[in-house]
Amino acid sequence: MKFRKMLAVTITFATLTACSSAPSPSTNSQIANKPLSKSEQLTTNAYMSVYEQWKGVPYHFGGTSFRGVDCSAFVQIAVQNATQQALPRTTKDQSKQGVEIAYEQAKSGDLVFFKTSFTVRHVGVYLGNNQFLHASTSKGVIISRLDNPYWASKFWHFRRI
Repeated sequence: MKFRKMLAVTITFATLTACSSAPSPSTNSQIANKPLSKSEQLTTNAYMSVYEQWKGVPYHFGGTSFRGVDCSAFVQIAVQNATQQALPRTTKDQSKQGVEIAYEQAKSGDLVFFKTSFTVRHVGVYLGNNQFLHASTSKGVIISRLDNPYWASKFWHFRRI
């Protein structure tokens, strides 16, 4: 019985911390706000079109629809709609796609990964100028700032697909 209770607590904690939202943005920036190239502008515009369709859709662990979506499903859908590229379904598998990119070399359309706890990972799509698109547990599909203290402290790596 004790094992079941601990398992339930662990699963609840993992669910609540997965794809979590962040506090207000900070003004400190590690990636300079540089003008986007024409290619990056087109990429950002494609993802913004996806965002307009999905904005505010609530978070639902395992969800893949407008009724609710989790972070990796949203990224899979966003990348497919914006670029016609297929991605695996899970954050773990997505974190192995493409090539790792240095923080300073991130471009619009790169995947951005976070370690939100010892075992939980989060993924979003970088839009340029320290912004990324993702599904958060508390606010659903939103745009957040990468230089926000919460996200900056959880940053793992970028990948270019």
